[in-house]
Amino acid sequence: MNNPRSLLRSAARLVFAMLALMSPAAAQDYPTRPVRLVIPFPPGGSNDVVGRLVATHLAERLGKQVVVDNRAGAGGVIGTEVVAKSPADGYTLLVISMAHAVNPWLYKLTYDPIKDFAPVGLLAKGANVLVVHPSLPVNSVKELVALAKQKPGDLQYASAGIGSFQHLGGELFKLMAGVDILHVPFKGGGPAMVDIVGGHTKVGFFSMVQTVPQIKAGKLRALGTGALERSPALPDVPTIAEAGVPGYEAVNWWGIVAPAGTPPAIIDKVNREIEAVQQSPEVQKQFDNEGATPVSMKPADFGAYMVSEMNKWERVVKQGGIKAE
Repeated sequence: MNNPRSLLRSAARLVFAMLALMSPAAAQDYPTRPVRLVIPFPPGGSNDVVGRLVATHLAERLGKQVVVDNRAGAGGVIGTEVVAKSPADGYTLLVISMAHAVNPWLYKLTYDPIKDFAPVGLLAKGANVLVVHPSLPVNSVKELVALAKQKPGDLQYASAGIGSFQHLGGELFKLMAGVDILHVPFKGGGPAMVDIVGGHTKVGFFSMVQTVPQIKAGKLRALGTGALERSPALPDVPTIAEAGVPGYEAVNWWGIVAPAGTPPAIIDKVNREIEAVQQSPEVQKQFDNEGATPVSMKPADFGAYMVSEMNKWERVVKQGGIKAE
């Protein structure tokens, strides 16, 4: 009975048993204070639009405020680092997107994009939309391609930064259409949108969730969408594939993760509340208006999806020779 190893093993079993008992209780009481939702990009981009939409309704479900914290920089890396180093108590969550699966192939990260996070759930998916400033004399994808071939390197397209969804969608278009359009990276989708609406850059491959309002306001002209089927938000706009670049497809996604080690019971509770938010007719209508589709995934499924996305975009980044600045 006095064997030190036996005592240690008994103590360890007791600790694990206590944690197992405490975890469901902690989840039942959770949250007892406001929850921070870190968005690793500036206000105005697609991550911000989706994150704030979900945060508002998630706060109603949880009964506590969900405070949005924009921590922009390095294509989402800075905000992601903040969450990776945060306490694993369920009170710090992170909105991630396709950029989370791309950044490992562009930057030397201080965190592991899979091991350092606990997947909570997928929020939505949404295609990009090819837009131009109204001052550009083109009204279709074919006319844009013709102009780009007539003046190689003269046209510019704005993006949220190197390796962003907008950047990869633009490079994919260039490769498939055989055109030379100069990439102009900004520090986030919000600043890029401001630039193109101002008429400085003339072309963009933005997420539909941040672009539909600008299109409906007449500030940008939509030439095509990046899904394989037309979007209910822009039913009169053809897909890029049917408008002149066969096979083109570019779809972004957004989800929520927590620091690794966050109690599974809390993860499951947040996942359930996210699914309830997604099923709300009001939220579905808001997503439809923005050109996105709510998509539910259990934590384990979302974790597997993150891994598959990393593998997919590794090939795209390497084959395209895309490098961080």
